[in-house]
Amino acid sequence: MSNAIVNNIAVVVVTHESAATVSLCLKKLRRATGLRRIVIVDNASTDETCSIIEKLLPEDSRISLVRNKENLGFAAACNQGASALSQPWLVFLNPDAYIETDTLVRMRDSAIAYPGAGLIGVDLVNENGSPDRAARRFDLSLISLLKNNGDLCQIYMGRDPDNRVQQVEACSGALMMLPANVFHHLGGFDDGFRLHVEDLDLCRRVRLAGYEVLVDNSVTVVHVRGASGLTKPVWVEWQKHRSLWRYFLKYEAAQTPDWIEPFIWMGLWLHFVWALLRLRFKSGRAGSAQ
Repeated sequence: MSNAIVNNIAVVVVTHESAATVSLCLKKLRRATGLRRIVIVDNASTDETCSIIEKLLPEDSRISLVRNKENLGFAAACNQGASALSQPWLVFLNPDAYIETDTLVRMRDSAIAYPGAGLIGVDLVNENGSPDRAARRFDLSLISLLKNNGDLCQIYMGRDPDNRVQQVEACSGALMMLPANVFHHLGGFDDGFRLHVEDLDLCRRVRLAGYEVLVDNSVTVVHVRGASGLTKPVWVEWQKHRSLWRYFLKYEAAQTPDWIEPFIWMGLWLHFVWALLRLRFKSGRAGSAQ
């Protein structure tokens, strides 16, 4: 088998204020087998993110950097990166996720071996080794979410100990792989989701198109989770709630009586206010502890 056939995986990494994690992320990514191209799309970082990446460009011809003058959002930046690639396998990797040398080829081989595979994720763990429950998920329902006080635990799917490759409704966007033809056939990510929920939406559209969404339970990846979002928690919450409303309009509104919809809208934004109060409380406690 020729080298060109083996190295047929392209990776898109979207960064924004990612200096704390991007160096280790790329160090591990560059060691990955099966890798042909890396496109990094930076969404107007003001920290050292781009400086870190630019130092790697003379060392590794596989890496390209696209610098956006403004933050286009995660989904739009993913689409921007994917449009510059021609490899048959596309990977979307968060700059706070750390893969191993064989992660990508194991994902690809599992997808090839599973008939109908349209998207595959992996088992995710936090820095301390605890499970990242977002690795396997059910479809989101905003109505159910609000009934449970915004608790996302309801959409988390447990790990199936009897299956190395597990069929799920959705997986985490921290690391996902798709055949490029499937991604482009679906029109990529919905860039109306600026931050959050875009992975749930893509997984749902993959399934609606007749493909399977899978998680390879034998492949474990560390996800530091939200490193860039820690600097702008209010903005992140705002974007999250906007995305939840967009998801509702796409998938639930048509089946929801018109008179109920305003109450759902009010419930969502009351939850946003509650989330801000919790952030302020946490910030106050952290300040008093110093």
